[in-house]
Amino acid sequence: MPKYVIERDVPGIGNATDEEVQAISQKSCSVLNQLGPTIQWLHSYVTADKIYCVYIAPNEKMIREHAQQGGFPANRVSEVKSVIDPTTAE
Repeated sequence: MPKYVIERDVPGIGNATDEEVQAISQKSCSVLNQLGPTIQWLHSYVTADKIYCVYIAPNEKMIREHAQQGGFPANRVSEVKSVIDPTTAE
């Protein structure tokens, strides 16, 4: 199953309260439950004004459907082609 990185522009998200982050996470999980088991949220990275989410999904269309139903931006959706880390140099 393809893996995607979703870049979401969310001004000020780095200053969100724990409660606000929890509410966003709950909304995402609710939409994921409605869309079914073929889309999975693995984790996200929060910066000052963006969220970078890593998902597994059959296609980009499903990623965008999740964003639309959840009311989340999906400013850029990129399919992961490979993963590298320090062991790649060995």
